[in-house]
Amino acid sequence: MAVPIAVLDCDLLLYGRGHRTLDRFKLEDVTDEYLVSTYGFPRQFICYLVDLLGATLSRPTQRSRAISPETQILAALGFYTSGSFQTRMGDAIGISQASMSRCVANVTEALVERASQFIHFPKDEATVQTLKDDFYGLAGMPGVLGVVDCTHVAIKAPNAEDLSYVNRKGLHSLNCLMVCDSRGVLLSAETHWPGSLPDCAVLEQATLTSQFETELHKDGWLLGDSSFLLRTWLMTPLHIPETPAEYRYNMAHSATHNVIERTFRTIRSRFRCLDGSKGTLQYSPEKSSHIILACCVLHNISLQHGLDVWSAPATGHMEQSEEEYEQMESVDSEACRVRQELLLTHFS
Repeated sequence: MAVPIAVLDCDLLLYGRGHRTLDRFKLEDVTDEYLVSTYGFPRQFICYLVDLLGATLSRPTQRSRAISPETQILAALGFYTSGSFQTRMGDAIGISQASMSRCVANVTEALVERASQFIHFPKDEATVQTLKDDFYGLAGMPGVLGVVDCTHVAIKAPNAEDLSYVNRKGLHSLNCLMVCDSRGVLLSAETHWPGSLPDCAVLEQATLTSQFETELHKDGWLLGDSSFLLRTWLMTPLHIPETPAEYRYNMAHSATHNVIERTFRTIRSRFRCLDGSKGTLQYSPEKSSHIILACCVLHNISLQHGLDVWSAPATGHMEQSEEEYEQMESVDSEACRVRQELLLTHFS
């Protein structure tokens, strides 16, 4: 005779049939110190994310009980800031590692959907002028709208045949093009470029270039290092400075451009899933790109909430772009004229 087998639902036994969400973990039951040490952020910041993403993360589900937005956000923050799906972290909020993985995917997509809300250049004249004034206050470089650079994030090999993601060190990576302001707030983040592309090729194809060539380069410029070509809207250092004015220009350029390098270090320190200390991102290039962008969104939101951009120690192995490039002096005569005028007007 066939014996019926009952499949026990542990959550049902624990919470009863009327329970609709897995709310084993309550923010109000733990201290801020615990939240920061485990999930990387204080209570106020986490509550803001719940308000911001709650509706998206509460979409209808086929499951009998959905995981609450609060729990999904904690799971994702735990991964972003630690770089691993730790069993103890899942246990703390009452979900399995498989559920944690789904939570990371859900929260990542919700943040990516809002990227343009938090990562963008200012448009009104007063804010643009404040942006320039803040940069000028760093080292006396006028007209700066942002500092730009690339950084590599290691990912798993997509497949044996695809060499487009193999960088010059022989590692698989994404080459991420970013721009920030003087406080480290990201103004642009393109995180999907294959690691084999040099910085100059990334910029050539980037949305950033079309933006500046069509609308944003009036009365100002970005600062980039010598891996980029000089353009009317992108000031690069002089390869071989000769005059005192050229030396002063290069020194001001270097001191100002250093902000993006510090910003990369801070993002790496805060979001350990990107720094390589727990291994490469174990996702496809597209999903890895979305995780990086989600971390960029969180970086900007954290600055809005007064979390100090420079407070975290620099650790880990997120690769700064250290390309062996030929010094590329621009053949753009107008760009050369703009830089020369800048030298004469402000550094002579």
